[in-house]
Amino acid sequence: MPQTQPLKSLALPLALVSWVALLLTTLLRANPTLLAVQLPAWLTLLAQGVFVGSVFLHQRYQPDPLRGTDFVGVLRRLIMGPGLLASICVGLHLLERLLQFQLGIADRTLFAIIYTLNLGLFVLFLAHTCYTWRSLVLFRASPTVHKQWAWFEVLLGSTLLLRLVNLQLPLLAAGIILGALGVFGAYLSSHQRWVAYLNRRQKWEVILLQLGVLLALGVFTIYFLRIRHDPQLVAPQPQHAFLLLTVFFAAFYALMGLLVTLFNLPTAGVFEQKREEIMTMQRLTQQIQRGQSEVEIYTSFFDAARQTVNAEAAWLRINSLEGEPYSRLEVVTEAQSLAMEGLLKDYNISGIEYLNNDLPSSSGFRALDLPFGSLLVLPLRSAKHTYGDLYLLRQTRQGFDRESLSMLQTFASQTILSIENLRLLQDSIQNERYKEELKIASSVQESLIPKTLPTDNWFEISSHALAAKEVGGDFYDFLHLPGKGLAILIGDVSGKGITAAFHMAQMKGIFHALMQENPLAKDEKERFPLPSKFMAMANRALVHCLERSSFITATLYIVEYESGGFVFARAGHCHTLYYHSLKEEVAFFRSAGLGLGIIRNETYDKYIKNQFYDYNPGDVMVIYTDGIVEARNAEQEEYGEERLRQMLEKTYYLQADEIKEAILEDLGEFSYGQPIHDDQTLLVIKFKTAQPGTHP
Repeated sequence: MPQTQPLKSLALPLALVSWVALLLTTLLRANPTLLAVQLPAWLTLLAQGVFVGSVFLHQRYQPDPLRGTDFVGVLRRLIMGPGLLASICVGLHLLERLLQFQLGIADRTLFAIIYTLNLGLFVLFLAHTCYTWRSLVLFRASPTVHKQWAWFEVLLGSTLLLRLVNLQLPLLAAGIILGALGVFGAYLSSHQRWVAYLNRRQKWEVILLQLGVLLALGVFTIYFLRIRHDPQLVAPQPQHAFLLLTVFFAAFYALMGLLVTLFNLPTAGVFEQKREEIMTMQRLTQQIQRGQSEVEIYTSFFDAARQTVNAEAAWLRINSLEGEPYSRLEVVTEAQSLAMEGLLKDYNISGIEYLNNDLPSSSGFRALDLPFGSLLVLPLRSAKHTYGDLYLLRQTRQGFDRESLSMLQTFASQTILSIENLRLLQDSIQNERYKEELKIASSVQESLIPKTLPTDNWFEISSHALAAKEVGGDFYDFLHLPGKGLAILIGDVSGKGITAAFHMAQMKGIFHALMQENPLAKDEKERFPLPSKFMAMANRALVHCLERSSFITATLYIVEYESGGFVFARAGHCHTLYYHSLKEEVAFFRSAGLGLGIIRNETYDKYIKNQFYDYNPGDVMVIYTDGIVEARNAEQEEYGEERLRQMLEKTYYLQADEIKEAILEDLGEFSYGQPIHDDQTLLVIKFKTAQPGTHP
């Protein structure tokens, strides 16, 4: 507070000045010949009163000596600092007395100097002791206790100053005041919360340090009691009374603290156990943060549970750990554990908490002839899953209590939480990995789709490709055949993700490899493979690439301009939708064909047939994948081939781009608001009404 700042600044200089004044008055009283008049005693008492008040005031405004919860350290610093220094000065007094005794002299000046020095150091030690106690009393104390301590300081200081000025009160009044102050001090001394934070070793250290404080105070008490009758002493009588009363209150709290610590020694084990349980909780919580495995989490839980209840034997049975059962046994055989589990099952006690503190009294357990007297079963389960059971055994009867069970339940809850968090984390990592794969697959798929469409005077092409959220395996490609026409391949790879994308790449490579011109061809028919032969060769190539569970559907078209026809073979792919301009009708080419990779031997050739057709100007061919016809509306109805056929009937006279857009618009209206569950690919090929050469 701002108004206390002058006091803080003046306290230390005032303490030094008053001590010097105290020393001078003491020396002059010891050597009265130095002055013509005898100094009055009240000057010495005044100097001492100012010195004591300023030292306590200076110490009061110092930072709290307690650093965090270092209770042992604050007491150690008190003993090793002011306590040790003051005790050494008492030793100087003894040395001075010994030398004067050996030399046979009685120097009152030296005596007075050492006495005043000891008094100053003792007051300094008392101030440190007082405010060390204050920091311990007020540790996590309520605001009320803070106010009570402030009042205690005022009352104690007032009483001591009254004693210093030698104000003689009636014996009864003095007894009441000191008694009330003592009761008040005893009440404040009961605030020893800091002791609860000590383990057994620290409590022993604190006891030794408190004994050290009492010893130091005792040394001074003896010193002042013995010296009060020394003929060389020139100090006024109230000075000693003041010091002895201060020692009394300083020792009072030290003694109370010592007793409280001693009384709490038997509970040290309990507090240490509780602290270990809390540490175990923290370790369990940190398992997941450090990326521990499920086995390590179960191991920590198993060890912590055993240690908490001092179980002599235990086993842990987990139903599924990474797909496999997991069990761990300690000081119990597999046969014994299975026998007890079977008995509990016979008792219809499975998957629930079970506590039996008197196994020998149970006929079933007695028949098993086990060296155990108590059994505790704790299931590990969450709202959705049952993970397993923990079994704990003690040799004695009444080995477990409800408090231990409660703590184990907390451990189990934390363990389950850690396990489920770990699995969520693993799922999250897996999802991230899967997303990365999807990105790669999407990039691969995009690179496989032709960026430019073939253009010539015989037909026009329009295309559409839309990938679903999970990358599928739709693909299409074109290849110009020199002097012959155009090869068009469309297909769909089973499965999704990066695997499907790689199969697409394989199929594209096979397409470009097999559809190359044969330089050894004897006639025009052998220059390029027919679609059925291409499918057979592709099937043989894919046998070594595709997994057993994978297959590819595809259709290959070879459009021959000069002959005005095309040939195609369907390997399990969607039927081709076709508009006949001469017949003015729309129909599907219903041809047989088996997907690539389904049959992996030479018999596959039997399932692939070529189909020839002479196209006419104005004919329209619609090629698509199943993502088009299997698109669903809100009622989960499929778009279907019939609706696609009707759309072509309505739009056959339009340009290829317009036909495609009309189909996609109708498809969008049909499946509005529904997610795309499969890739959608659509090719519209319209043969121009004016064919080069044939229709100039």
